[in-house]
Amino acid sequence: MEIDIFKDILVPVIGGLGIFMLGLEFMANGIQALSVNRMREFLAKAAGTPIKGVMAGTLITGVIQSSTAMTVMVVGLVNAGVVALRPAISVIMGANIGTTLGNGLIALPLGPLGLIFGGIFALVYCFAKSEKVRNVALACMGFALIFYGLNLMTGGLRPLRNMPEVMELLQTLRADSYFNLIKCVLIAAGITAMIHSSSATIGIVMGLGAAGVLDWTTAVAFSLGADLGTTITSWMASLNLSKNAKRAAYAHISFNIIGVCITVPLFFISIEVLKWGMQWFGGDPSIPVLVDGKETFPLVPVAVGVYSTVFNIFNTVLLFPFVGVFERVLSRVGRLDEEEVEDFSTPKFLNRQIANDFARAVPAVQQETARHLQAGAMFLNIARGDKKAPSDPGEHYLATDILSRDIRAYTANLMKEDLPYEQLDLIASLIEEADFTAALTEQMHQVARRVKREKFSPQAQTIVDAALDKLDAALRAILPDLGIPDPRMPAGHVSFPQVEELRTRTLALGPNAGAGERGTILALLGSIERAGILVDRIDAERKSVNRQSVLARAAARKGSQERPMDEGGLSPVPAE
Repeated sequence: MEIDIFKDILVPVIGGLGIFMLGLEFMANGIQALSVNRMREFLAKAAGTPIKGVMAGTLITGVIQSSTAMTVMVVGLVNAGVVALRPAISVIMGANIGTTLGNGLIALPLGPLGLIFGGIFALVYCFAKSEKVRNVALACMGFALIFYGLNLMTGGLRPLRNMPEVMELLQTLRADSYFNLIKCVLIAAGITAMIHSSSATIGIVMGLGAAGVLDWTTAVAFSLGADLGTTITSWMASLNLSKNAKRAAYAHISFNIIGVCITVPLFFISIEVLKWGMQWFGGDPSIPVLVDGKETFPLVPVAVGVYSTVFNIFNTVLLFPFVGVFERVLSRVGRLDEEEVEDFSTPKFLNRQIANDFARAVPAVQQETARHLQAGAMFLNIARGDKKAPSDPGEHYLATDILSRDIRAYTANLMKEDLPYEQLDLIASLIEEADFTAALTEQMHQVARRVKREKFSPQAQTIVDAALDKLDAALRAILPDLGIPDPRMPAGHVSFPQVEELRTRTLALGPNAGAGERGTILALLGSIERAGILVDRIDAERKSVNRQSVLARAAARKGSQERPMDEGGLSPVPAE
């Protein structure tokens, strides 16, 4: 049967790659839109320590039978800010083990199932009324499309198995020397990189070994190459994602490369050990068995499966003590000087151990909210092109959004039924301030995004600079101490033009600026105007409750309850 390279290979491979990348995007977006706090707590329990991470990766991958899908999912979670780099490294270690636990299931039709479930969750997403249900359906649809995309790519490359040139190449390969061994490993890695599934490659190798096309030693060598080539998928999945997601993919690549480099010099020794160990699994895999008058080698698949499993377990045991080293090294990969900024996605002051102590928890919330405000103010530096500011406005906004959710969740949990009204009123005020701060951060993000993506003429740039200076001055009302790094504050006697005046100047630019520039400036002025309103709301909210007085009375109540009762009775509580 003649193979149409365009129809049978290029179309499904390119289409599968697109569906695969789209599925990853859907999954990451759905996860991000869900409750990040609950997801983080769940994953902290499942992979809070390196040992738990390895166990979780092993078990989950053992169920879904795809280390590729598991690694891609972990990369997506890291990109969404749900999983940190350290637990992601341990989960990926476990995924390498889990994928070898069921090589007998490699023929499971996960691709068609992916299409079916993708369609089901797409319908749920389209017709669901609840936003939460829609987000769950989006994440599940993305995960299902990952399977289907991988299946399309695998199917598109499967015709290569029927090409005589490919089969002739396989029959000439023998891992009988170190040079030929390395050649076999690299070829298997290349095939796996194209198919995007180590399990599929190992399944092909098992079939070729059982048929006698490959001798059993060469089949085992190919399994090493399959473990090396499977890393290409996680690398591809991380191409357009955050740097931490890329680092998680690099961890996957590093583990397998290190493991293969250690195993190759020991390969022929390990083959002798495997040959000895095969006596518990049926005998010598090189001895043929006649079936219908033809020689077959039924123990070759067993040998390949055993070797692949032992290799991944050995690799994990060997590298597990160095998880911290991997984290430190990988955290430096791709890091630029301007990225040496604080990680605002993780709370700094919200200590759950003091959550039941009102007098200590409230100042912690105030500090964290001020920190969130400081992170939002950094968008002004991004708009001005400060080299010390975060380079990616979207990634920085993602971090501030996660922090905002943490603040609101922590503050809401402070509400207890037995608290006095004034304390409940203070908590409500903190929640309002946190909400206004999140809205202000959103407007600041819009300012930075609009300025970064447009190139302004000199006349238009003058208006943009005046608008940014006006916003800078407005922020001073609520950022007296923290402020913006290296602020450009005009002298106190300088007056700033009103937004209406800046709009008039923008419309009067005429031929000195294009329509796109003027439209961007008008949208920018709208964001700055809304930011100014939110600054006033935050300032008013802080003054709506005498916070220091409420905290002082709360501390006095706590002190009086902790002091032992004298004979004369309880100590008096200050009047309200």
